[in-house]
Amino acid sequence: MLSNTSSIPWSVDFDSPEDFFVFIFHILFATSAVLVAGSVVLAIFSTNVLRAQNRFIFMLNTSISDTLTGLSVYYLGLFDVQEGYPSRNGTYYILPSFLGVNVLTFLFAQFDRYFAVCHPFFYKRFITRSFVIAICCFCWIYTYTIVTVQNMVPISKAAQINAFGVMTLQLIVFTKVSMTIKLYVIAKHQLGREVPSADRDSKRESLRIIVFVVICFLALWGPSFVNIIVRQLTRKGLRFRNEATNVFASMARLNALVTPALYIWGSPALREAVWRTVCRGVCRKRRLFLKGLEKPFTWARMSFEHSDSINEKPVKRALGEVFDCLWETASILGSSGPFSSMKSRTPSSRASRGGSTGS
Repeated sequence: MLSNTSSIPWSVDFDSPEDFFVFIFHILFATSAVLVAGSVVLAIFSTNVLRAQNRFIFMLNTSISDTLTGLSVYYLGLFDVQEGYPSRNGTYYILPSFLGVNVLTFLFAQFDRYFAVCHPFFYKRFITRSFVIAICCFCWIYTYTIVTVQNMVPISKAAQINAFGVMTLQLIVFTKVSMTIKLYVIAKHQLGREVPSADRDSKRESLRIIVFVVICFLALWGPSFVNIIVRQLTRKGLRFRNEATNVFASMARLNALVTPALYIWGSPALREAVWRTVCRGVCRKRRLFLKGLEKPFTWARMSFEHSDSINEKPVKRALGEVFDCLWETASILGSSGPFSSMKSRTPSSRASRGGSTGS
């Protein structure tokens, strides 16, 4: 049952270095997942060219669920939470189900690529942008309808529904692997015979992303699947204290960081959109922040240089070097990326130049 976080203990006892490592790992992972997946969401939302393509609609849907998964780790990874029957400080499977939306969406994305490559005429006629958006909405509705029913029935029935969900997930994984192999064979033979064009490059790019995402998915989800099967068949699988110490669950949640990172790596168009939308916006704000700091820095330095309370020249020189060092550090942070050509002169050098010209 979800209760006030002020009464929920931390996920670890902080009695050993391993406890600190687990706690810090979840903070870093949650932050990284939110930043990377959130960057993909912002980039696709703000770029009309990307939103017009079906494959980026699927990327947007998975990245939204990945962002929410990263946010959920701030609770599941930092507090003593155990989902299951019975649960302890659980969320009624609401937070873990973000991963289910991701898996289901990616399965439909594989079917989308299959029809785009194997049946291009059928695809262009029937698989419209509205249809893809409806499929993405279905992934959310189906997942949380199951979660709602699961929370409304008695615990014995809920456990049966949960077991059915695990079996369904295993079937989805088997289908994903089969589709990946088939798509790879198709891409190797059919796309090689097509005339070089932007459409062929787009198909090749999307298929490459799908193959790598599925490989990473199997690597991260595989141990959890094996443990679930062993527990169902022999009752001897590994059990963990809570969600934070569950190594297999943490590996599965890593997909929330790996998948959007692979999107950015595998798609030059998305990478450019992320850079233009997110990175340049951050750098632009840094440059404006530096412009706001320049006058206070200049005023502070000139104030102590002409101050009568500091008579020792070595002291003035040392304080001047401290101001210069702080300004150089801020300039380096603000002039990274596309603004590397921005001048990083210190206020003191500008002030001295201004004084010399005036004299």
